[in-house]
Amino acid sequence: MNTTRPIPRWLRRAPWERGTAVLIGIGLVMLMQPWSLEVYSYAFPVLLAGVAGYSIAGKLPRGI
Repeated sequence: MNTTRPIPRWLRRAPWERGTAVLIGIGLVMLMQPWSLEVYSYAFPVLLAGVAGYSIAGKLPRGI
């Protein structure tokens, strides 16, 4: 008999991993663009937030 409660949808791993991977991609694009120094200056914090979020999302339960 399985008595475990279902994992809430917002707490599953897949959407968080996808979102943080997109954040990493946005950070990389911001880092490589040659037009705006202001966008470039925010690239590292965005990239860092994406990497930290991805490592945290890897600890969340997989869900079904």
